[in-house]
Amino acid sequence: MPELISAGVERRTFLRYTSAVGAAAALTAGLAACGGPSSTADGATDGSGRGDLIEAGLSYALSTGFDPMITSGATPYAANMHIFEGLVDLDPATLVARPGLATEMPKKINATTYRATLREGATFHDGSPVTADDVVYSFERILDPENASLMAQFVPFIDTVKAVDQATVEFKLKYPFALFPSRVSVARIVPKKIVEPDPKAFDAKPVGSGPYKFVSATREDKIVFEAYDKYNGPHPAKAKKMVWRLMSDPSARVSGMESGRVQAIEDVPYIDVKRLSGSARTESVQSFGLLFLMCNTADERFADKRVRQALHYALDTEKIIKTALVGNATAATGYVPATHPDYHKAATVYTHDVAKAKKLLAEAGVGTLEFTLLLTDTGWVKDIAPLVKESWAAAGIEATLSIAQSAAQYAKVDQGDFEVLVAPGDPSVFGNDADLLMRWFYYGFWPEKRYGWSRSAAYKKVRQTLDKAAQAPDEAGRRKLWGEVTDLVADEAALYPVLHRKLPTAWNDKALPGFRPLPTTGLSFLDVSRA
Repeated sequence: MPELISAGVERRTFLRYTSAVGAAAALTAGLAACGGPSSTADGATDGSGRGDLIEAGLSYALSTGFDPMITSGATPYAANMHIFEGLVDLDPATLVARPGLATEMPKKINATTYRATLREGATFHDGSPVTADDVVYSFERILDPENASLMAQFVPFIDTVKAVDQATVEFKLKYPFALFPSRVSVARIVPKKIVEPDPKAFDAKPVGSGPYKFVSATREDKIVFEAYDKYNGPHPAKAKKMVWRLMSDPSARVSGMESGRVQAIEDVPYIDVKRLSGSARTESVQSFGLLFLMCNTADERFADKRVRQALHYALDTEKIIKTALVGNATAATGYVPATHPDYHKAATVYTHDVAKAKKLLAEAGVGTLEFTLLLTDTGWVKDIAPLVKESWAAAGIEATLSIAQSAAQYAKVDQGDFEVLVAPGDPSVFGNDADLLMRWFYYGFWPEKRYGWSRSAAYKKVRQTLDKAAQAPDEAGRRKLWGEVTDLVADEAALYPVLHRKLPTAWNDKALPGFRPLPTTGLSFLDVSRA
């Protein structure tokens, strides 16, 4: 599973996902056998001179099914942006919240009550109407602990959801939460009558109300979509069909782009960006997506924050960015990048300072620091691994590299069998406000189950401050408190970003009017035509 989404999953949830993947694989293999559009079978135009088929190259295979309540894979999550709607959705390129199935952003009735009205005439892909009961069901299944929904951690403030009438839904909150209108975007609305009888079948063959219908999928080959003609929302499909080629091999994606087999690819290898720019439009978009360094604070050596700080000061981050990422990243100066609307420059900024790293280790009473560094096998992460080792060696820190698939590395982490981990992560696909981004790594599962920080006074203060910020009535108050959290987690360095990377995308701008590269993993063809 791609780390940016899946790495925040509890064991019970992970086992549920694993079961779902098996069922999805069996079902989607059968669906694929039934046929579907292919690049050779479908015409390039509909006779009017305009193309009817979009083909794209995605970098990840299908690692999970499509049920939006539990999907953790980057590719199915991107697919779901086209298949499903929420009451509120995020603009895929700007991550700004906008009405989806709701006629407008949810209305605040009082401090703990909101209402939303559904778009008239909205239907699911089976032709049935989208009702308030479907909305209630979609939220209640997320909130049910037995369902182990990945989305539940983002809406802990919801107390009850009820249908006022067939088109109106009312939310009661446990406490005031100013970001409620945008946060409900994490919940996609699903048809109760289809999901409830057979959730596994739905996971394999999703039915939503979005502009594109799911046709078929094969785990390591392709996903096929077609336009939903009865869609009456603000972002109708502008192509008749889409085929997403699942190309985990970077060279295959580049070749597909150069040959014209696909009109867009994500995750362009950094070394190929310049070459591709000669025949295609390329752009590297700054993302929240980070490379983080996480220490096992249950290990007595890393219980001392000076040791953790030393690891950061010893890193030659600028060399890593210039050499391994060809300049496509920015060194972390806060928890979020400087381009983020909630950016706060941390009181502690880790510049390359070998002398300071050695001084901190000496103050901590550490003579020789040796440990095994776990890294995931994502291509660009493997590229930076030797540079990390080299940086630390210059400060007298000896790291033995252990590079393996994400699932294997996190299995060790979740068993407490690790010392230090370097890995990518990006929860901004779920939402881009600082509260959500901070809670992902600093509230609940990660600090309590992964890096052993839960007993520290600093963690208790982070929780209290985030909860206080969540209930702050004004934006200035929230930002001030988020700044305090940033300062604290930077100083503690139990888990902290090294850099925020840029995501290179390539596309044929003449063939895809309206296309925009994304600041998250995946591609979006909402409001995109095929010329």
